[in-house]
Amino acid sequence: MMTRQRYAYACLLVPFLMLGSTAAHALELKGRLEWVHKIDMRVMENGIVETVKITTGQHVNKDDLLLRMDQRKQKAALLEAKARVARAKLSLEDSERDIARTQELFDRGLIAEEELKDGELKQAVVKTEAESAKAAEEAAQVALDHTELKAPFSGIVAANNAWQGAVVFASKQDQPLISLAPDDQMLARVLVTADVLRQYPVGAAAQVLVNGNSRSGKVYSRGVEAVRIEPEGAIYELDIIFQRNAKELLRPSESVKVVLP
Repeated sequence: MMTRQRYAYACLLVPFLMLGSTAAHALELKGRLEWVHKIDMRVMENGIVETVKITTGQHVNKDDLLLRMDQRKQKAALLEAKARVARAKLSLEDSERDIARTQELFDRGLIAEEELKDGELKQAVVKTEAESAKAAEEAAQVALDHTELKAPFSGIVAANNAWQGAVVFASKQDQPLISLAPDDQMLARVLVTADVLRQYPVGAAAQVLVNGNSRSGKVYSRGVEAVRIEPEGAIYELDIIFQRNAKELLRPSESVKVVLP
C-alpha cells in the first residue's frame, strides 16, 4: 500500500488518480513534453543568406542542407589556394630532380659537400612551402564548408530565424539562425518530491499517456537542483523518455500523464 507521506506528496504536485487494479502501486502524474535536447545553429562567417531550405516544424534528415550563405568569396579563396598547391607541387618536383642531379655530381666528386647541403636546404624550403600551401587549401575548404548549415542528425526544425538576403555578422548573432531537435524520442517531465525521486532510478520503467495512448518509457534523468521549495519539501524534475510514433507530431509543453509503477 502507498504510504500516507507518499500520497500527500503526490497530491501536492498533481492529481492522484486511481488506475483500476494498479491503484495500490502506481502514481499518475501530470506532466509536459520536452525535447530530449535541442541545438542552436549559427554561421561562423560574415555574409549574406543566399538560400533557406527549411521552415519551422519541418522534419529533416541527417546531412540535409538547411541554409547556404553567399559563397563567392570563399570559392575564390579556395581556387586561389588550389592554384598555390599546384605551383608548390611543380616546384617540389623540380627540386627533387635538382637534388638528384646534385647528389649524382657529389658522388662523382665534381662538386663540394657545401653545394650538396645548399641543394638539400633548398629542397627543404620547397617542401615546407608545399605543406603550407596544402594547409591553406584545407583552411579555405573549411571556410567554404562553414557557409552552409547541414542537419547533424534527423529531427524537426524547432525554430527558423533565417531569411534570404539577410546580412549576418558572425559575432553579432543574438539568436540562432536555426534550432534543431531530434523528434524520434521525446521527454515527459513531471515534478516530484525528493522521496518520490529516490524511488525511481535512471532506467526504471514508466508509462506515458499521450493523446489517450499509452507508451512504454523509462526514467531518463533525475533533477539535481530543486525547481522550487514547498512547505513539505523540495520539488525536483523527473524526466521519462519514450519513442514517438511514426508520423506523429508532438510539441514541447503539451500535457501528458506519466504512470510510475
